[in-house]
Amino acid sequence: MNPVDRLSSALADRYRIERELGQGGMATVYLAQDLKHDRKVAIKVLRPELAAVIGAERFLREIKTTANLQHPHILGLIDSGQTGGQTDGRTDGKVFVVSPDDQSFLMLQRSRAFGAEANRLTVVLNWFQELDARMRQAP
Repeated sequence: MNPVDRLSSALADRYRIERELGQGGMATVYLAQDLKHDRKVAIKVLRPELAAVIGAERFLREIKTTANLQHPHILGLIDSGQTGGQTDGRTDGKVFVVSPDDQSFLMLQRSRAFGAEANRLTVVLNWFQELDARMRQAP
């Protein structure tokens, strides 16, 4: 079974994978149908070698931490998780993040229009600005 079929099988109760949207240094993005809410979504799947280096648990904690950040340059979060299980502390499954498809398409357009590197820097800068603003509001 190829990786897309394994992912499709693992998420079959929630999402129907339609096609690959693109690949980057960190992840592969797929267009999918959210079966519960009948909407298109983008599923970003962390590359296994990256998950092995940074650890799936750390990535999932970071997702949880940033899930409440809201900014026009930060993708909204619908769902996240890990397929499969763990054996001997190693991840057997894939770590994924789900966002609305319209936002992922917008990000792809911005990346192409402004250049991938400039867009990444802008997104990171905006994320830090939002995080800074939230931390200043915290008690």
